[in-house]
Amino acid sequence: MITIRPSAERGETNIGWLDSRHTFSFNQYHDPKHMGFRALRVINDDRVSPGMGFGRHGHSNMEIITWVITGALEHQDSTGAKAVLRPGAVQRMSAGSGIQHSEYNHSKTEPVHFYQIWIQPAENGVPPRFEDREFAAEGRQNRWQLITSPDGREDTPPIEQDAFVSVADVAPGVKLPIPLASGRHAWLQVATGSVTLNSVHLHAGDGAAISEESNLEVTGIEQADLILFDLA
Repeated sequence: MITIRPSAERGETNIGWLDSRHTFSFNQYHDPKHMGFRALRVINDDRVSPGMGFGRHGHSNMEIITWVITGALEHQDSTGAKAVLRPGAVQRMSAGSGIQHSEYNHSKTEPVHFYQIWIQPAENGVPPRFEDREFAAEGRQNRWQLITSPDGREDTPPIEQDAFVSVADVAPGVKLPIPLASGRHAWLQVATGSVTLNSVHLHAGDGAAISEESNLEVTGIEQADLILFDLA
């Protein structure tokens, strides 16, 4: 079964410096029909104006993954971690027993576009952790590049859940299979561009929940950035 979550139907927060689209219920946007998918709880498609951002605030018991599409995002948190994330770098923050952090657009002249993802952990109360990792662009050109995993395979930052997150940069006309083992579920998020998923056309911002499916394939229509979640 493939269920489409159209971009235009997502929730929205627009407060001038922030334009955020919410695939699932988040903050003041609440829709009981869209509370998450399996352990996947939040997919926020965020655009932040130059020099602006989220001041210091707290989270607990959530695996928070950030993937930058364009621009640069500056991170600081209560573990002492500091980082500037650019395209090709993933940030994994295990909020665990509690963490305070801030996220700002590192540039004073250019906007930043990024996806922030929350995954519910398998265990609450773990010590908070932060890690960022850079991945070579050629590793995701017309193929899946793993960026987080539960066991740190392929030198990925580990998360506290049986979930794998991969990305791909797909060119027009390229066909890319989606490997999905029996009993697993997937969510495909189109960050930019457009593709078909089997025979279904997906545009930028669209998502697709996938269960009890095999022989899955995406085909590039426009150059597309994709995020794939493989979930228990």
